[in-house]
Amino acid sequence: MAAQEPRLRTVGVVLAGGVGQRVGLGTPKQLIEIAGRTILEHTLSVFESAPEIDEIVVLMAPGHVAEAERVVRRGGFRKVTKVVAGGASRPESTWRALQALGQGDCDVLLHDAVRPLVEPRIISECVEALRTHRAVGVAIPSSDTMVVAVPGPDRETIGAAPDRSLLRRSQTPQCFRLSVIREAYERAFADPEFEKRPATDDCGVVLRYLPEVPICIVPGSEHNLKVTHPVDLHIAERLFQLAADAVAEPQDPAAYREALTGSTVVVFGGEHGAGVAELAAGYGAAVHAFAGGPGGVRVTDPLAVAEALDRAAKESGRIDHVVYAAEVSYLGGLSEADDAAVAETVAAGHLGAVTVARAALRHLRESGGHLLLTISPAGYARPGAARPHVPSGDLSGSRSGGQAGPASGDPSGSRSGGQAGPASGSGDQAGSSLYASARAAVAALARALADEWAEYGVRVDCVTAGDTTPVRPPLSGRSPADAPPRTLAQAAIGLLASPGTGRVIETH
Repeated sequence: MAAQEPRLRTVGVVLAGGVGQRVGLGTPKQLIEIAGRTILEHTLSVFESAPEIDEIVVLMAPGHVAEAERVVRRGGFRKVTKVVAGGASRPESTWRALQALGQGDCDVLLHDAVRPLVEPRIISECVEALRTHRAVGVAIPSSDTMVVAVPGPDRETIGAAPDRSLLRRSQTPQCFRLSVIREAYERAFADPEFEKRPATDDCGVVLRYLPEVPICIVPGSEHNLKVTHPVDLHIAERLFQLAADAVAEPQDPAAYREALTGSTVVVFGGEHGAGVAELAAGYGAAVHAFAGGPGGVRVTDPLAVAEALDRAAKESGRIDHVVYAAEVSYLGGLSEADDAAVAETVAAGHLGAVTVARAALRHLRESGGHLLLTISPAGYARPGAARPHVPSGDLSGSRSGGQAGPASGDPSGSRSGGQAGPASGSGDQAGSSLYASARAAVAALARALADEWAEYGVRVDCVTAGDTTPVRPPLSGRSPADAPPRTLAQAAIGLLASPGTGRVIETH
């Protein structure tokens, strides 16, 4: 085994020089939005969060540098030191990025911006591998048989089928000691044949022009998808949804205590809001819970909501998280709904969320905080069964929020045995059209605000209950530990305690 060298400055170079031609859009594909953020933002977030990365350089498509700079400012990516215009080809773009790194040696990770699902584990292993190797590639085994195509008179024919066990599919990042990759490109540009037959990636340049330098392989991931074709956008969207759903899986309680201890959480809502308050308090947060109903805070009253937030901020000194827990009482079909049911559902699912969000922004801008919108049926109902409308007396739900108490159990998602599903909704929604429309409104608002408020450093997420199944047992003395795993309240805590924005988790 090669001896480990001292760790050098480590720079992530995000290569965003493509123009999206194969995706079929008139904008660089790295600026396309998926899962509430541009592809470039998703990728930068991974490198920004990686403790092994000291600095980030963005290589952007010519003519779009200003847009990339806006993305960097809006996302608060402090590790980004330069945004460099790309060249006419991939090799020229990479060379421009290398030139921007200065003369001192460092370790450099070259990563395609359109691989936004790269895992932190891959970055960590690449940086560690650079301590014993001067060149590192990321690759995964091929599950398909590969063939060598031979031109024929009318169609290609198979000339050979290499041993699949020896083949790997290359991914990024591709990582090098800066002096090594620079020398490889200098030799490439001095070779007249290189322009005629350029390498398709950076490891290929080193392999051709510095064959004496071994290239270590770090295992990649099937999720480390490159967004190249239109179908890749849909696949990536779903993979991001799965990643968001994973936040609702049980985690080490110590991680939640570390994230929430010392923070201030303000919760508006009824029974399910009280569930969030209980768990947050149990993990060390200072909680201010404002229930609806007589004597409570009407979330459709801007003045009442603003006064409640001001009181919480005065008592705690700051507000880190604001949770709006909308509850919808009417779960029947639209044709059976009376005017009161329609008004209440629209208010809880849209007006209440908008009112709380508007009032919360001032406080969350000051703290770089987090807005979490949730919506669920009030109380209990059988799956697929409609409930009669029960006037609540308050457009956000009538139940007392109770007192925030000690929490046990781990944050997760929906009822036992359930699955977190796509944010667009799934399953049989017949007989619950009003609730379905309210749920869609809250989810859409969260996604839009996540993008709109990113420039303020405010995160916005959402949890919705996807059917009319009970999402939390009554507050009748039972502790959260007795509740079915993956309750909506627990999923909410998972989002509060983890980084990210624009996430929409649907529990079932």
